[in-house]
Amino acid sequence: MTTTSVKKNNMLPPGLVNNLQEVLLSRKGGNNNNNNGDEQQKDDSGGGGGDSTEPSSASSTGNENDSSKPVVLVTNGEGIDSLGLVYLVQALVRLGLYNLHVCAPQSDKSVSGHSVTVRETITVSPAEIDGATAYEVSGTPVDCVSLALSGALFSWSKPLLVISGINRGSSCGHHMLHSGVVAGAREALISGVPSLSISLNWKREESQESDFKDAVAVCLPLINAAIRDIEKGVFPKSCFLSIEIPTSPSANKGFKLTKQSMWRSALSWLAVSANRNPSAAHFMSNQQSLGLQLAQLSRDASAAGAARRLTTQRKNEEVESVGAVKSDTNKIKKYFRLEFVNKEQEDTDEDLDFRALENGYIAVTPLFLSPQIESDVQMAASDWISCALHGEQ
Repeated sequence: MTTTSVKKNNMLPPGLVNNLQEVLLSRKGGNNNNNNGDEQQKDDSGGGGGDSTEPSSASSTGNENDSSKPVVLVTNGEGIDSLGLVYLVQALVRLGLYNLHVCAPQSDKSVSGHSVTVRETITVSPAEIDGATAYEVSGTPVDCVSLALSGALFSWSKPLLVISGINRGSSCGHHMLHSGVVAGAREALISGVPSLSISLNWKREESQESDFKDAVAVCLPLINAAIRDIEKGVFPKSCFLSIEIPTSPSANKGFKLTKQSMWRSALSWLAVSANRNPSAAHFMSNQQSLGLQLAQLSRDASAAGAARRLTTQRKNEEVESVGAVKSDTNKIKKYFRLEFVNKEQEDTDEDLDFRALENGYIAVTPLFLSPQIESDVQMAASDWISCALHGEQ
C-alpha cells in the first residue's frame, strides 16, 4: 500500500503546497462511496488506467470541436511515437474532459536542451492519434512548442496547459540543462502558458514498458488539479513544475516538494575506430562512392564542354569545364561517442530532487525563469567586477 506525503518548504509557493495537499487528500478519499458527479470523481476514476476499453466515439471525434473544454497541448523530447507520450494522450482522451492537441518531434530529441532550428526549414506532418489533433515536426521540442503557440499551426491562440512528457529517464539536477522535455515546458512558460514537465526514472535493468502506464496513472491527479486551479486563477504563474516519477511508479511513496540539485552524470567520451563503428564505415563508404560519382560527372562535363567549344560558331563565348574532384585519402578522421556515466552523490539533503526520487517519492520541483542568485554570490561578483575594471583603468 502506498502512502502519500507532502513536505512543506518555505521557499516554495504556498498555493502549490495547498494544491498538492488537496490532490493527496482526494487520492486517499477516492475509494469512498458517494454519488456526487463532480469532476474530481471523474479524475479519480480516470487515473487508474485499467479500464482502457471506454474511449467513446464522442470523446474521440467531437473533442476538437467542443469549445467548452479546456485545450491541452502535449509535447515531449523523445518523439511522437514514444510510449510515454502515447499512453499519456490516451489517458487524457479517455477522461473526455479536454481538447487534446499534440505537437512533438518526429524523432528523438531528448537531449537537445533549449535549442531551436534556425536557417533551416522544418517540416510538419499530420500524425494519427485517436481523440487528438496531432502533428509531428522535424525540429526540437522548443520548436514544437513555439510553433504550436504561435497560432500558425493550430487555430486556437493559446492552450490552458502545456504538458511535456513523459520522458524516458530522469531530468534531475543539471540534466535539466540537457533535457529536451524540460525545455519544452520552459518554452511554454516563456510564452506565458502554465506547463508541466514529466519524466520517469527509467533504469535499463529494471524498467519495463508497462511502467509508463503506471506513471500516467500516478500523475493524472496532479494534471487534473493543475488544470482546475489554472481555471480558478490560483496556479503559480512564476514557475513551471518538473515532475520526476520513481522507477517503480505503482510503489511510490507519494508526492514530495523538492529543490533542484546539482546532480549530474559524468560525461564520458569514448574513441571509436571506423572498423568498430559500422555507421562510421558506412558513412565513409558513402562518401567515397559519392566522390567517384562526382568525379565521373566532372569528366563527362569536361568532355561535353570541349565538344561545345569545337562546334560553336559564336565568338567570345567560353564554356568552362569542371575539373575532376580530388579526394584527400590521407586525411585521418577520428570518431567519438558520448556516454553518460552515473556517479555517486555525496549530498544527503532529503529535499533535493534526485534524493527524493531515489527514496521512492514523486519529486515535484518548481523551476523558475529568473535566476535565483544568493546575495553573497551577487556581492562577491560585484566586488570582483569593480576591482577588475578599476585595475584596467
